Amino acid sequence: MDPSIEIELSKLDSSIPFRASTTHVHSTWAKTLYSRPELYIRPQTVEEIQKTLTLARRCRRRLVVVGCGHSPSDLTCTSAWMMNLDGFNRILSVNKEKGVVVMQSGIRLYKLGDEMKERGLMMPNLGSIDNQSIAGAFATATHGSSTRHGLLSQSVLALKIMLASGRTVACSADQNVDLFRAALVSLGALGVITEVTYQMVPNFNIEWEQSLQPLQRVLEQWNGELWTQAEFVRVWWWPYGRKAVVWKADKTNKEERPVESSWYGSTVGFHTYHIMLYLAQWIPRLLPAIEWYVVGMQFGFKVGTTKSAIQEGRTGLLMDCLYSQRVNEWAIPLEKGPEAISRISKWLQSDQSSGIPFDPKGVFVHAPVEVRVSDTSPTTPRPYLDNTTADGPTLYLNFTLYRPFNQDPPALQRYYEAVEWLMKEMGGRPHWAKNFTTVSKEEFRKMYGENMDHWLRIRNEVDPEGMFVGDWHRRNLLPDTAPTLALEERERTRETAKGGGENWFGTPVLKALSSKGSEESFDIVHGAEVESSTILPKQDIALDRLSRSNTVAELEEEEEEEL
Repeated sequence: MDPSIEIELSKLDSSIPFRASTTHVHSTWAKTLYSRPELYIRPQTVEEIQKTLTLARRCRRRLVVVGCGHSPSDLTCTSAWMMNLDGFNRILSVNKEKGVVVMQSGIRLYKLGDEMKERGLMMPNLGSIDNQSIAGAFATATHGSSTRHGLLSQSVLALKIMLASGRTVACSADQNVDLFRAALVSLGALGVITEVTYQMVPNFNIEWEQSLQPLQRVLEQWNGELWTQAEFVRVWWWPYGRKAVVWKADKTNKEERPVESSWYGSTVGFHTYHIMLYLAQWIPRLLPAIEWYVVGMQFGFKVGTTKSAIQEGRTGLLMDCLYSQRVNEWAIPLEKGPEAISRISKWLQSDQSSGIPFDPKGVFVHAPVEVRVSDTSPTTPRPYLDNTTADGPTLYLNFTLYRPFNQDPPALQRYYEAVEWLMKEMGGRPHWAKNFTTVSKEEFRKMYGENMDHWLRIRNEVDPEGMFVGDWHRRNLLPDTAPTLALEERERTRETAKGGGENWFGTPVLKALSSKGSEESFDIVHGAEVESSTILPKQDIALDRLSRSNTVAELEEEEEEEL
């Protein structure tokens, strides 16, 4: 550990553990990127988190909070300090009658599901996986697939956030609303979310059925009952065979009935498909034939083939991501789905009427394209960086490219350029945690307008020195006129990693202080400035009181005493 860090650490309360290591190698789930943080810190209490923030502030370090690292982008990469909250994962309170649960923010969704099952409760909606932390899931606008549900953040009732100053602020739809709206999709740039109050529902099973259908039939049903025939609906589109699998599920009180097993659904099938994808790295023209084989083995060779099962909702709503992958997912208005799918299909078939100005020659892609839906339009207040449509249901198109044995496919660049061009033309917005590559910060500002301005204002007020700002934020969100922040980190370089992916290296914008005593002096001299920066416009008195209170109830008691 850097001697200057040890000096500052010695000045803090030694009874509060500082669980840090210097040898951790962080990677995204898909092994697309690797980084080596100077310190990897795993706190287990609020006091330990506060101690870390104090130390980071005095030592002039950036801090990245990370969960499972499921985003394949560089959002969580750092050469500075990294905080993992896997050990900060307790359930704090459960009101079973109201379905309201208060939890520490580091709890993984699968552990939360286990804990809730014991209490007869469940999250009302889930995305495709449950490996994320609860805070990481809603901070990146995770969603499921249902016109009756929106983003996972739709069920967040209240939050507590520890700011760079070390102060904890509570926020909700009724208290510090601007901060709440910013934090619901925070992208890790506001502070450390420490506590989440979440609305659960009674535990349920789902009865699902999937059927293989011609793509044309699916498009014809688009504006009919396709997306409303059940509570949960999603589609897998197989572009070369022009087919789609429609999966639908409703809640049920029936006993579980497992899906029929086959050898293809076993380890043998998993490795067979993986090897076939690897061969297609060298012979891309194999991919249409591979798609035909996989669809037949997994869903049936005959149109109309169906499968069904009854499963626990907390597992039945999930899907297997299989292999390392690049994912480029976009949100567009639901009614634009048929046009988008038809134009991409034409482009892949080299039909010039697609209107997509990129040459498809030699481009062969992986399948399926995952097609999902959500509706956050009735939700108030909406997150500032909510990428869904404000006045109706939203369609998500997820263009996945597998990375067999951690190697990117040859179609990656041109396929994603074509997809992103079309999605932007159709008024789309990319999923924050995915692999968008051609969206400029100016385009983001046009997509979000005043909401982006509000989010940036809150971000700058609660973290004026940029303790939680990295190159990803600077590159995508901060305007060119934004000043350099004292603690922000910039990307220095990337190098090809052995076995695939890239090694990411960052550097602080300003040199960290190292002379004895200077860090503590900086903290004292600038402490008042940092503290005052947490006062949000129009709410300064309430926020100041709330940041000194542990609960909303304490704030209300203060107000009653004054009256």
